Amino acid sequence: MTDSELKKFPYHVFGQSFTTLKCQASLYLPWMEKKIKQKGGKILTGKIDNVWDLHGKYDVVVNCTGLGSRDLFDDLLVYPIRGQVVQVSAPWLTHFIRDGDGSTYIYPGINSTTLGGTRDKDDWRMSPDGQTSKQILDRCCAIEPSLQSVKGFHEKVGLRPARAAVRLEKVILVKNGQHLPVVHNYGHGGGGFSVHIGTAKAATRLVEELIPSLKATCTKSKL
Repeated sequence: MTDSELKKFPYHVFGQSFTTLKCQASLYLPWMEKKIKQKGGKILTGKIDNVWDLHGKYDVVVNCTGLGSRDLFDDLLVYPIRGQVVQVSAPWLTHFIRDGDGSTYIYPGINSTTLGGTRDKDDWRMSPDGQTSKQILDRCCAIEPSLQSVKGFHEKVGLRPARAAVRLEKVILVKNGQHLPVVHNYGHGGGGFSVHIGTAKAATRLVEELIPSLKATCTKSKL
């Protein structure tokens, strides 16, 4: 950042300025669903308590269940990192601001501005905490005083499916002589949108590696 830009942040002695992208999930996910359907894909909604319930219905299971892998695949290495943010209406803000280690940030979006945030390891709470929201507002107002004029806000909470390393691999589950090919792709933590295309392509290659063996046992594969 230039000296003139840094003057807006009198309590900081160093800063970086760059151009980047923001992926707004509320718009991106419906768009992605539409693209899948346009290409002939089907989206079914249901609850799976046991992955073996899919045996016989599908030839390959691609597991992207995140925290659900704790129960479905007994993977206790995946854990939640709770995140709480506050959304406000501040249309005059047009630049992202991220302070220090990233625990405080201001991200303008199309419909609202997101203020954050928290990273609480092994915290399963899904209800917003009022005191936490106040702390977020106070921190963000300290670096962007114009936010003091906002009226009303919306609290949001989510659980990031974290793991020491993303689990991206193919395995063959065996039960009572039956085989179920599974490709795992989960544990991205808070970086899922940053790397999702790359890991999805990698998972696709793993499925492709399974196809020859599937063709040897059936004439039509279902994913």
